[in-house]
Amino acid sequence: MAIFAPFAQLSAQAANDPRFTAAFAYVHALLAPGSEGRARIGAIEVGSSKKIDLAGGAFAIEQVYNTKQRPDGFFESHRNYIDVQVIVEGEELMEVEDIARLTVTQPFIEDRDFIKYAHTDLASVLKVRAGDATIFFPEDGHMPSLQWKGPGVVRKTVVKVPVA
Repeated sequence: MAIFAPFAQLSAQAANDPRFTAAFAYVHALLAPGSEGRARIGAIEVGSSKKIDLAGGAFAIEQVYNTKQRPDGFFESHRNYIDVQVIVEGEELMEVEDIARLTVTQPFIEDRDFIKYAHTDLASVLKVRAGDATIFFPEDGHMPSLQWKGPGVVRKTVVKVPVA
């Protein structure tokens, strides 16, 4: 099931899993005040994103967006990649539910590694702030990017870590 914590704690909990080595090194550098990565994500315009290739088949998608109202969100999951989502600036709500409890509305799309699910009112809600991170595994249906205290801008990276 999903892991949620401030990034320092989350990376310590999963430090022995070699799948996350490149992802955690990248995020540590990104979160460092004054770093090149921090400047890079700070320069991304709202509504845009940038892909960063990492070692071991992992890659990051640095993105900046306006949070959305819940009716505009959707649950998703992935088969081939684990999501490590880290808020750099801003705050949002994320919902998470076991995919066995969700109803598929869009079957698996191989080239996007994406499955879409119907809304549910039974999901757990995470309040995610700058410096917080989540790990969503293939069995974790997740709905990120939701408004918390109203509309806001979020700067976030999503690191895609190969499952195998």
